[in-house]
Amino acid sequence: MLDVKFIAENADLVRKNAAAKNERRAKIDEVVALNDRRKKLQQDVDKANTQINALSQKIGAAKKADPKADISAAQAESKAVKESIKATEEAMKEIEKELEGLLQWIPNIAREDVPVGEDAKANTTVRTWGERTKLDFKPKPHWDLGKDLGILDEERAAKLSGSNFLLLKGAGAALERALINFMIDLHVRSHGYTEIWPPFLVNRASMYGTGQIPKLEDDMYRLRDDELWLIPTAEVPVTNLHRDEILTHAQLPILYTSYTACFRREAGTYSKDTRGMQRIHQFDKVEMVKFTHPDKSWAELETLTANAEEVLQKLGLPYRVVLLSTGDMSFASAKTYDLEAWAPGLDKWLEVSSCSNFTDFQARRLNCRFRDSDGKVKFVHTLNGSGLALPRTVIAILENFQQPDGSVVIPEVLRPYLGGLQSLRK
Repeated sequence: MLDVKFIAENADLVRKNAAAKNERRAKIDEVVALNDRRKKLQQDVDKANTQINALSQKIGAAKKADPKADISAAQAESKAVKESIKATEEAMKEIEKELEGLLQWIPNIAREDVPVGEDAKANTTVRTWGERTKLDFKPKPHWDLGKDLGILDEERAAKLSGSNFLLLKGAGAALERALINFMIDLHVRSHGYTEIWPPFLVNRASMYGTGQIPKLEDDMYRLRDDELWLIPTAEVPVTNLHRDEILTHAQLPILYTSYTACFRREAGTYSKDTRGMQRIHQFDKVEMVKFTHPDKSWAELETLTANAEEVLQKLGLPYRVVLLSTGDMSFASAKTYDLEAWAPGLDKWLEVSSCSNFTDFQARRLNCRFRDSDGKVKFVHTLNGSGLALPRTVIAILENFQQPDGSVVIPEVLRPYLGGLQSLRK
């Protein structure tokens, strides 16, 4: 969340930013007014404490001058002032509670170089890698390829769990597992990340800490009998590893990578992309998370994005890097790059990674801080990125490397993870 002092001193900026992010529930004026009331009450408390000190000195001096002196009036006045302080502090607690409720709806400030726009139409392409695959035959979409190869079974997935769930089998399941292992190995061995295997269920504090709650509460799966949530991404448990901790300056940056299954209800999004593996309720993803020094977080965002790009490059998949606009980026992000792989069977770009810098927005919710070299305790900056998300990466592989006979060539970098298998065939 944003610092109340920052909001009070930059109300116009915060108001304009909330509008740019389409966040209509942000009540900046109410936050400023409540903060002013709290400051006034704090001044009253400070003034009352000064009054109590003066009365204490008066009572002490009177007793010293005459042990039998009548100090009842001063004592009564002191008691009344103390009771007023207690009442004022209770009022301040109510204001702070109300402030906390309002602050959780105010989005992070988008960086100056983020394009302003209502939706994805305002996004800008930063760069591209590789040429879009051009096949000399009509490419099949992945659902036809998967069915013909016997590796994708949509009917049995629906029988088990309903619509928009995934069932891979045989070489398809092996391909998914190979991709996960390849990506984890790359991030650990080449990029310097530490692997984490976290719980897939987390408590409410964890979901709140990374910003999923309350903003995206309707999009999350929750257990009925326990206050636990199925994670929408490894970002949630991994970023919460250092909640309520004070790190050292020397520890930063901390780099983690994690594979998890991810669970999303995708409430209200099923008017499109429902065929095949494009948008499903449960999917696999390898995540990268960084805890960084505030002075270095923007450079770390570029490195994080480059780490995700290297996965696509080694797989040989053409992609583009897109800078998201204010209306398309997340509530908690200050700047986000999406990586989109080309899918010739679908004839469109598919998002396979989203790399974001959250500055200190999540850290304030998490109370995750560090002691800087100057001895001051400050909030860290948190970043995360998909490295990569599946199964859209599988879609890109199937559709880009399909052959006229219906087989699919396996990227060379994955073959050691598949026992040397070079292609998928019927």
